[in-house]
Amino acid sequence: MNDINVVSMTGRLTRDMEIKYSRSGAPVGRLSIAVNGSRKHGDQWEQTASFIDCILFGQSATNLEQYLVKGRQVAGSGELRQDRWDQDGQTRTRINVVIDSIALLGGSQSGGSGDNGGGNGQRDRG
Repeated sequence: MNDINVVSMTGRLTRDMEIKYSRSGAPVGRLSIAVNGSRKHGDQWEQTASFIDCILFGQSATNLEQYLVKGRQVAGSGELRQDRWDQDGQTRTRINVVIDSIALLGGSQSGGSGDNGGGNGQRDRG
């Protein structure tokens, strides 16, 4: 049986998506999604937030750049990827979600127009 690596989340972008280009010239969009939740601490419920770093490859990144702005609510799914590198003699790691599909939900946090700007982006590792 193969292992399963699937992540699904809904949250708000913490910053505008930033696009850079790979050595081959392919667009690589980096974004961060705040996913809110709650947990019980004693008798009280407290609000929590997780900040998830994500990567969107290819034409989807450039097509959605104008819509993936701070405060925008999105639903995304993809797979976890762990990057490893050495820095100052120590091994460092970072986990990102490589987005397969992203849907624009509602407007921005400030209310926005509600226009979803064209719907889903599909991963293109170009």
